[in-house]
Amino acid sequence: MLQNNPELKSKIDQLWNKFWSGGISNPLTAIEQITYLLFMKRLDELDLKRQSNAEWAGEKYNSKFKGRWIPLEYRNQPEPEKFAIDKRTLRWSEFKHMQAEEMLQHVQGKVFPFLKDLNGAESNFTHHMKNAVFIIPKPALLVEAVKTIDEIFAVMEKDSQEKGQAFQDIQGDVYEMLLSEIATAGKNGQFRTPRHIIKLMADLVQPQLGHRIADPACGSGGFLLGAYQYIVTQLAMTQMKKGAGSKDLVPDEDGFVRTSVAAALTEKAQTILQDSLYGYDIDATMVRLGLMNLMMHGIDEPHIDYKDTLSKSYLEESEYDIVMANPPFTGSIDKGDINENLSLGTTKTELLFVENIYRLLKKGGTACVIVPQGVLFGSGGAFKTLRQLLVERCDLKAVITLPSGVFKPYAGVSTAILLFTKVWGPKDKVTQPATEHVWFYEMVADGYSLDDKRSKQECNGDLQDIVARYHARNAATDTDRTAKCFMVPRAEIEAEAEGYDLSLSRYKTEVFEEVHYDAPGMILNRLIQAEVGDVDEAALAKVQSGIVRELLELKGMVG
Repeated sequence: MLQNNPELKSKIDQLWNKFWSGGISNPLTAIEQITYLLFMKRLDELDLKRQSNAEWAGEKYNSKFKGRWIPLEYRNQPEPEKFAIDKRTLRWSEFKHMQAEEMLQHVQGKVFPFLKDLNGAESNFTHHMKNAVFIIPKPALLVEAVKTIDEIFAVMEKDSQEKGQAFQDIQGDVYEMLLSEIATAGKNGQFRTPRHIIKLMADLVQPQLGHRIADPACGSGGFLLGAYQYIVTQLAMTQMKKGAGSKDLVPDEDGFVRTSVAAALTEKAQTILQDSLYGYDIDATMVRLGLMNLMMHGIDEPHIDYKDTLSKSYLEESEYDIVMANPPFTGSIDKGDINENLSLGTTKTELLFVENIYRLLKKGGTACVIVPQGVLFGSGGAFKTLRQLLVERCDLKAVITLPSGVFKPYAGVSTAILLFTKVWGPKDKVTQPATEHVWFYEMVADGYSLDDKRSKQECNGDLQDIVARYHARNAATDTDRTAKCFMVPRAEIEAEAEGYDLSLSRYKTEVFEEVHYDAPGMILNRLIQAEVGDVDEAALAKVQSGIVRELLELKGMVG
């Protein structure tokens, strides 16, 4: 990660500071503009690489920069061909050599409009890029940004060759660091889920090729990318076992094995995988960032849409095999806007999203969701009803509590991961509660410091332990309530007076170590000796010190 590459982190800081000093001080605006440039650079590199691979394999490749492109505003005019632009001039590697004024005009007037029209007029990407605006105001800022991005990519290429890390994964680090700056904007309460937590959740649910996977509050698309990388990695490892892989994949700094390089996949597998990921968000800027994030990782046409999944206009139900999400923790929605199929009778978004995720799952589908710990024990009627739903209509597999520093510097709220599989639908009559036992785990450390800096630690914390113990959980043996993890039978949870309480502390047995102290007289002797040194009883009686006199009186009282 970037914490382990000071040179790369320094370059990102330089880029950020240039935008700040260049007049773009809103972090979300700066990130969006930087993302456009990163996308232009990556688009050129991917196209050249695919072209080279096709030539080497003797195959045909239709370059995105081959031929001529007619800007949208001229297509309905007579003789639109006379306004056509040679696509080759729209490459990053071509326009980066231009003079400052010419470069700014070229990128604003030609390259960016081409980018918005990249996948054709009917594509989801083009639809959401329609209102995107390129607002870098100064030629000098654009020149400096282009230069710095070239340097960043050079460092990434060097790092990928020397350390064997997949290039796209390093690029993900760069992108995620930019997204982390959203926290300073204080806009819409947006903050990203740490990538190692996403990897943990993917290892818990184990998505497979062909699964329909969704995130109803996707932000920059981190969970969709996490599911994509997990599936690609599993397919790559299967190929390696058959002798088709080039080299073994090694665990990353968090102990997870990951790659996002899907080049080795068959065309059929790649098509299935790209059609499996669906994300929704209510922030148009985040939708664009999410689309470009996935496209920069090799997903050519992502399914990310602008939509409020809690509203009456969102009608999907029982559509997905896997839902991974970190929905908004705080705030509420206008009661009149809430989807009528949501029955909790609350406006709290943290509760509505969990119920909505339950409804989105197919029967047999599994969700892995981050919630504030208040959801586990809240005393309100909606809290209790939701927990009853999770226990009775779902097989609630696990409750994993996270330390409060996991989401710093964005927020210090204590959170938990809920892992559940849908068994009974909303309209089904429950003849037998679906949950038999719930597995509880108390994460103490996640491999990073729990302060605002979130520095990488030598140990990976509990991450790999959680994965191993979850998949090996056993109701017959995981009974020690003093341990870090244990299983609790449903009957005990149902019997809780508070109403299906799911807080770990309710069931954990605390062990208090007995501490033996010296007798008070012995402690007082040591205090007296510290005051007067080694003296006999006769000499001690003559000491006039007020402190010693009072200590002697106290000793006489305690015996």
